[in-house]
Amino acid sequence: MIYLLILFPLMMAAVTFALPSNRWRPWLLPVGALGHLSLVVMMIFRLGEPATVSGLGGWLLLDALGKVVLGFLSVLFFLCALYAPGYLTYRADRPNRVFCANLFMALAMMTLVALSHHLGLMWVAMEATTLVSAPSIYFNHNARSLEATWKFLLIGSVGIALALFGSFFLAYASLRSGLESTLLFDQLIDVAPKLSPQWLHAAFVLLFIGYGTKMGLAPMHTWKPDAYGEAPGIVGTLLAGGVTSCAFLAILRVYQICRAGAEAEFARQIMIFIGLLSMAVAAVFMARQRDFKRMLAYSSVEHMGILVLGIGIGGLAVYGALLHLINNGLTKGVLFLSAGNIHRAYGSKLTDDVRGAIQRVPLSGALFLAGFLAITGSPPFGPFVSEFTIMNAAVGSGQFLAGGLFLLLLGIVFIGMGSTVLSVVQGEAPSQKQKNGFRDNISTGAPILLFMALVLLLGLYIPPPLESLLREAAAFLEVKP
Repeated sequence: MIYLLILFPLMMAAVTFALPSNRWRPWLLPVGALGHLSLVVMMIFRLGEPATVSGLGGWLLLDALGKVVLGFLSVLFFLCALYAPGYLTYRADRPNRVFCANLFMALAMMTLVALSHHLGLMWVAMEATTLVSAPSIYFNHNARSLEATWKFLLIGSVGIALALFGSFFLAYASLRSGLESTLLFDQLIDVAPKLSPQWLHAAFVLLFIGYGTKMGLAPMHTWKPDAYGEAPGIVGTLLAGGVTSCAFLAILRVYQICRAGAEAEFARQIMIFIGLLSMAVAAVFMARQRDFKRMLAYSSVEHMGILVLGIGIGGLAVYGALLHLINNGLTKGVLFLSAGNIHRAYGSKLTDDVRGAIQRVPLSGALFLAGFLAITGSPPFGPFVSEFTIMNAAVGSGQFLAGGLFLLLLGIVFIGMGSTVLSVVQGEAPSQKQKNGFRDNISTGAPILLFMALVLLLGLYIPPPLESLLREAAAFLEVKP
């Protein structure tokens, strides 16, 4: 069944590509997404079976950490797929054959990343995720989207090349210590105390930079503003919540090896520094940002920084980081999809042209405002809980400088992001921007409401099955040397 998790979206991609009707093809997305989600739920919560399920001689493995990431990816894709038919109805001028098929391909490759338990296979899956996501960024077929696609590919290629060198260094760390070379994570964790520390350090730095480029950590984030700014809202959601989560998982796998080899402190110092740097860079570029979709890109840079900062702090913050992975992705769904609706209603994504969104598209405008409050850590939404958990862990472990800077940067981001969001939703629409006929409706509004409901739920109550999965994943990640 573990193979079916990958093969099913691949088969759906083939069926979607073969279907000749532009009108009916988008409806395969929610059908296929529901099928994938059902398979994932059965795999995660299967009763009477081993806690881990493997395939390909251990190269594929669904462990505690993979369950959290894979379950989240499947839910994220399902909600995006519900939005897709309504969105593509408004984009009837564009053929959607490649777009829809690529979405299923991206789901298959993200699933492969979550299941990969071999460093080489994970590297291939991560690059494949990038390649199949790129054509979706070019969906609008204009000069800016073409530039964004090339930046996404070229900068991502540099990152994946560095990750490949890091993989070689990690393999050589075994040979340097007289051990048999291996790239299976379980075996690497077992032999981690015997690995050459110098080569393990070098491998972690290269892998962190490489996969950090895919995450969009500063200063490797330069592809994000263009890609997120030009991609359709559904693609922005999958990039900000899906592809970056896969890259974060890759970093977690390597960090686990460092921790097993008693080199966790070295890795944590790097992650705390880069985490705070990412938040600082995002805060600077978010201030007075005129393009509200590019603003969301810098918000993603900020929250990628929060994820690695939580792992760097350690302890309870690891649980907070894993919870924030889910909260951030769901909230980005609210922001990107509602921003896409506002963009569609005005024909512009610049604050000079977009005013009074809450009057012209009341549902999307209100959800965009609510999403801003949620993503900046306001209660009672989910990100507040996960960010508070990370902050509490920093204070509890005596890391007051990191905790203080974390709070300061959160405040700066709130002010900078708030000025752009309030400019969009408040006031009167400029008279020269005539209404183009776009209105909020069930097909483009209900999926965003579902995203928002989950963000609110996780701020008020974490369901016991999810709580258990997060606790198991945090304990699994914090393996003792």
